[in-house]
Amino acid sequence: MRDPDSEAGHGLKALEAGADAAGLRLDQWLAAALGPDFSRNRVQALIRQGAVTVNGATVNELKRKMAKGDRAEVVIPEPEPAEPRGEAIALDILYEDDELIVINKPAGLVVHPGAGNWTGTLVNALIHHCGDSLSGIGGVKRPGIVHRLDKDTSGVMVVAKTDRAHKSLSDAFADHGASGELERAYLALVWNIPARVTGIIDAPLGRAADRVRRAVVPAGRGDARHAVTHYTVLERYGETAADAVKAALVECRLETGRTHQIRVHMAHISHPVIGDPDYGQAFRTKANRLPEPLQGLVRGLSRQALHAGLLGFCHPTTGEPMRLTAPMPLDMAEIVEGFRRL
Repeated sequence: MRDPDSEAGHGLKALEAGADAAGLRLDQWLAAALGPDFSRNRVQALIRQGAVTVNGATVNELKRKMAKGDRAEVVIPEPEPAEPRGEAIALDILYEDDELIVINKPAGLVVHPGAGNWTGTLVNALIHHCGDSLSGIGGVKRPGIVHRLDKDTSGVMVVAKTDRAHKSLSDAFADHGASGELERAYLALVWNIPARVTGIIDAPLGRAADRVRRAVVPAGRGDARHAVTHYTVLERYGETAADAVKAALVECRLETGRTHQIRVHMAHISHPVIGDPDYGQAFRTKANRLPEPLQGLVRGLSRQALHAGLLGFCHPTTGEPMRLTAPMPLDMAEIVEGFRRL
């Protein structure tokens, strides 16, 4: 149980094991006893750092079994400054409170710093915007990225500001919405018109030959990951036999969340996302048969026409259902309007 006199946040926390703790691993018991502000990963890191004592002795063993009456003390350090630096990058904020922030990510914005993109990322922007409201994810004052959008995919993203929110949202995304608490819908402009108004693409994904892209692979392959996408055709363009080019506006809903999932799955059924540089190359010349100004809009599209239009989840502290939407960005909207005028 938690000692009511222990401090919140950083400092020293003293706890005593009750009868229900008997036989539990130290890291398992501490994660539950410290509450939702502390993820199990963070508890394990504190144990490894020598920040935990049991009955006065420092314990580094995660699997140490607890007994009724054991007294533990945990030294919680202040969150360290985030390694990436904050940058004043404009954000389109859809919702924000003390626990989380939801943004409409523009196409072209990388989510997390990495090779070739150490600055100018969403994380840099969030560190600057959130400032001291970041209480620390895993002991570091940084935003908690629980899901990502490709650099050139726009739309709704939720980011945690506290360990408690990070753990709750991570769990929701980890089970891919199996609990019913997660809803993700994307708008995609695709080449050709699917034969069925609705469909399910159930095809495992793994690494392609170049190790950057993904591909549909046999289910028995070592890196194969279960992947399911549900699609619904919203609009059809160029339906008659005389039309040289056919396309469709499709809503895709994710049952799983794999890297490049929608892009690979739609290409797999011969409906690649328009503008996709990785999975739609074979369809690039289709734009040449479109009339102007639509041809120019499609050829000038510098990214895949894919937008995360809706994200639904339960708030990590209130449990309130949240449903955030972002309108179709201008580059996609102009192409849609051009197809409608065909």
